[in-house]
Amino acid sequence: MSNSVARLRTERLARSLKPFVARGSRIPRCADCRLAHSHCMCAWRPKVAAHAAVCLLMHDIEALKPSNTGWLIADVVADNSAFGWSRVEVDERLLALLEDPQWQPYVVFPAEYAEPPRVVQTVEPASGKRPLFILLDATWTEARKMFRKSPYLDRFPVLSLTPEQQSRYRLRRSTRGEHLCTAEVAAMCLELAGDSPAAEALDAYLDVFSERYLGFKRQLPLDEHSAAHQRLRPFTP
Repeated sequence: MSNSVARLRTERLARSLKPFVARGSRIPRCADCRLAHSHCMCAWRPKVAAHAAVCLLMHDIEALKPSNTGWLIADVVADNSAFGWSRVEVDERLLALLEDPQWQPYVVFPAEYAEPPRVVQTVEPASGKRPLFILLDATWTEARKMFRKSPYLDRFPVLSLTPEQQSRYRLRRSTRGEHLCTAEVAAMCLELAGDSPAAEALDAYLDVFSERYLGFKRQLPLDEHSAAHQRLRPFTP
């Protein structure tokens, strides 16, 4: 299984005219999990099957951010793809994916921004098709712009999720607790598609990632017996 976000990051860096500098960028990091080497979690990468697929449509520098959670989705869901978003041009590989007859694409976005006839709240692909969840990976302001200015997505149903709890993601701040991070959204989609083990694995993987990320930042000792690690352990090889 390959991580499409890692591939996109490499492509984006190759186009950069100057180095991308993120907060904490001077810290030597594992190239695979993006965490400080002392808190590397590569040995905890889950191995679990999923019937559904995920396509990440990522705003310009999202794949470069160490705190990005799309990377975690691509580690868990075998059929993963990631593409950079542009208002003026569309990656031909993305268009080809959307035309592939094996997939039933769903654009995952709140119902209030879509025309009512497009909105669905259940995952019921046509016979012989598998769900393909299209996630707009960006800040909330950027994601709304992406949704409005991506006409090639207009023909697909909009899957509107109703979170039952506030976001657990602690690496970036949001003004609204009901705004979930991308990995949390993906886990909810997988659950709706009947991929419960993959949803649970992704949720646990996110918690371990957040715990290790903040643990290094706050100089806390690494605890591989924490509740988050114990939730993830059944899914690791």
